[in-house]
Amino acid sequence: MMKLIINSLYKNKDIFLREQISNAVDALEKIRFLSVTDSSVLESLPDLNIRIKVNEKDKTISIRDTGIGMTREDLKNNLGTIAKSGTADFMKQMENVDNQTSLTDLIGQFGVGFYSAFIVADRVTVVSKSSGDKQHIWESDSTSFQIVEDPRGDTLVRGTEIILHIKEEAREYLQISNLKEVVNKYSQFVTFPIYLWDSRTEQVTEEPEEVKPADTSDDVTVEEDTKEKEKKKVEKTVWDWVEVNKQKPLWTRKPSEVAEEEYTALFKAFTSDYQELLAKVHFEAEGEVSFKSILFIPKKARYDLYNGHKPITDNIKLYVRRVFITNNLEEMLPRYLAFVYGVVDSDNLPLNVSRETLQQSKLLKLIKKKLVRKIIELISKLPKKDYEEFWKQYSVSIKLGVLEDQPNKSKLTDLLRFPTSHSETDLSSFDDYISRMKDKQDTIYYVGGSSIEDAKTSPFVEKAIRKGFEVIYMTEPMDEFVMQALTEVKSKKLQDLAKEGVTLGESESAKHKFEEQKTAFAPLTKWLKDTALEGLIKDATVSQRLHGSPCALVADQYSWSGNFERIMTNQAFQSADKTTTAYYMSQKKTLEINPHHPLMKELLERVQVDQNDEKAKENALLLFETATLRSGYQLKDPAAFVERVERMMRNNLGVGLDESVEPDDDDLSSTDDAENLKPASDFQTESTDESDQQTSSHSKEEL
Repeated sequence: MMKLIINSLYKNKDIFLREQISNAVDALEKIRFLSVTDSSVLESLPDLNIRIKVNEKDKTISIRDTGIGMTREDLKNNLGTIAKSGTADFMKQMENVDNQTSLTDLIGQFGVGFYSAFIVADRVTVVSKSSGDKQHIWESDSTSFQIVEDPRGDTLVRGTEIILHIKEEAREYLQISNLKEVVNKYSQFVTFPIYLWDSRTEQVTEEPEEVKPADTSDDVTVEEDTKEKEKKKVEKTVWDWVEVNKQKPLWTRKPSEVAEEEYTALFKAFTSDYQELLAKVHFEAEGEVSFKSILFIPKKARYDLYNGHKPITDNIKLYVRRVFITNNLEEMLPRYLAFVYGVVDSDNLPLNVSRETLQQSKLLKLIKKKLVRKIIELISKLPKKDYEEFWKQYSVSIKLGVLEDQPNKSKLTDLLRFPTSHSETDLSSFDDYISRMKDKQDTIYYVGGSSIEDAKTSPFVEKAIRKGFEVIYMTEPMDEFVMQALTEVKSKKLQDLAKEGVTLGESESAKHKFEEQKTAFAPLTKWLKDTALEGLIKDATVSQRLHGSPCALVADQYSWSGNFERIMTNQAFQSADKTTTAYYMSQKKTLEINPHHPLMKELLERVQVDQNDEKAKENALLLFETATLRSGYQLKDPAAFVERVERMMRNNLGVGLDESVEPDDDDLSSTDDAENLKPASDFQTESTDESDQQTSSHSKEEL
């Protein structure tokens, strides 16, 4: 069992000192508790403190407290039996005592913390004096122990002194600076003062040596030297007890009693003094688990907040009754709140045997729940200017929370902000948008884009904005995921203008006119689907959302919009699995045509005259390709598109399709090369018919 404790139970050697100090605090709490009903127990030694002293020569560290002390029987039962907790027994004895003021301030749970001493010591000596018994010495080398009456008599008056005989491999703890660092890390905020025997250098004035005058005869007068000899200043090493935990925990005080400078100092301590503070909250939670906490939000996000290499888990320091337990708990806060720093100090949180992880995760979940609620409340109450700063730094975190935190999804949704067609700079919440909605409008419209400029020039917003509907611009990659997770806000449906199913509050007359347009353009939509763009589109239909654009590619509700496809394509390059991306990118879209656009009207007329019109087919392909680009999708064959545009330019400028590129003699190694030179574009020119020369026999498969 001892081997398990020494080699396995504790992961960090520093823990040995924390555990001995925690046990000393237990002993001090016990005597203080007894003094509430019997003040005489403190008469012999009223000071309650802990003193730590290093002896480099003897290679020992002593930790002494003025607590309740232990009798011979206590030493045998509590130190001679592993996992026997004196604190647990004491609490059992005091269950019926009326005064419960500080009974909960007893840390011991399992009685094995003491044995962490053997991590750094090969021999441990415990000297203890309890009222009603003589002073005894307990000593062990971790394999056996002995208890003897102290031959020196009563040297402690009351309390316990633990002497650790340090192993060679743990000699770094004999350095006072290292010991002080460990105390500050783990026990800085314990209730009782901790003193360390430490040295300091002082400058003192050295008195000059007195010079005795030489013997003189009686008749000789000696003139005394009245000039005062110059005094020297020398450095002197002074040893004394130095209190190392002067700073008392701010979270144990009332917020009204803490100055802003004190909060700032604590925040700087958490962030290594390089951050500025944006907001804080100081509160006390009560209930099944009670704790005090101070939480901070920095003005700027740390550089590695979103790098994704590892979760940030060291921002929240967990204390139990002012004793530091850990700052490495992934379950203390959800990852989307990893930007929050702070401290949590619980009075009734149980620990496991090593004090390095929690014994009951249920209580940790309760703490987490309350912390999250307080942080969201803090953010929601930020003044407008501060919130703008917050949003610039942490918008990704809030959006991640909407995706991951189902219980707080609604509250986090209220924190979202977006540019809209109402204002591109003064960001709007969903509440802001809803307050400006038109009468009888029951849908929130949005469109995605790589930038605000990209979103507001999208063909999908043309009719909506023209009809006075506000459109939200989703310009961040995570926006698309957020909108898919929401579906509706405050009973208002969310509608992506780049997908099917868009209605813009059409009147009955408009609906009737739309049905007429569908009938009138049926020959064109059928021809586009079955002939000109066969295999390239899922369907062709008349659009209600377009105004200035001739056509657009629209995804169905379960397919990817062009913006989302762009996002997923970029992500696919960073991951090994590209199967899903390839599948969705292969899904065909619906081509919506604008019945008011002159190009569509011209195509309709040509198709009604001749469904095999090659010029109509060529222009239909070009319209499809431009619609693909304007709708945010990628061309499957950019070379074919470029070739088609060049052919159109040749026709417009009167350049023959068979005219080749003039060779550059400097680039040719022989005349054979010139003869073998081909035109830049492989245009077909066999036909002598002028109209045939202006069209391409490229089939739709070349796209």
